[in-house]
Amino acid sequence: MTTSKTIAGLIGPTLVAIAAGMLLNFGSFPTLAELVSRDPALIFVSGILLFVAGLAIVRVHNRWTNGWPVLVTVLGWLFVLGGLARMLFPTGLAAIAAGIGQITGAIIAGGIVLLGLGAFLSFKAYRRD
Repeated sequence: MTTSKTIAGLIGPTLVAIAAGMLLNFGSFPTLAELVSRDPALIFVSGILLFVAGLAIVRVHNRWTNGWPVLVTVLGWLFVLGGLARMLFPTGLAAIAAGIGQITGAIIAGGIVLLGLGAFLSFKAYRRD
C-alpha cells in the first residue's frame, strides 16, 4: 500500500493543479489548444514524457487488485497508451486537440473530472491510516 500512496501522492496533486489551471483559464483555453495544435513537435515531446511517467508507474505498481490502488495501475497504463499515441500520431492528435479545445463544455467537464480524480487520489495518499 505504501507504493500506491506514494504514487497517488504525486498524481493526485498534479491532476488537481492541471484541473485548476484548466478551470481558471478556460476562457483562454481555446487559444492555447489552437496554438498547441499547430506544433506537433510539442505533442510528440509531451508524449515522450507521458510515456516515461506511465512506464515508471507500471514498473513499480502493476497491481490488479480490488480497491482504490487499482486506479493507480489503470492511470499508469493510460499514461503509457496516451504517450504512445502522442508519439505515433502527433499530427492527427493535433487536429483532434484543436477541435476539442474549442468546446467550452468539454474543457469544463474535463477539468471537473480531473479535479475529482485528483482530489480522490490526494485524499487516499495523504490521509492517516
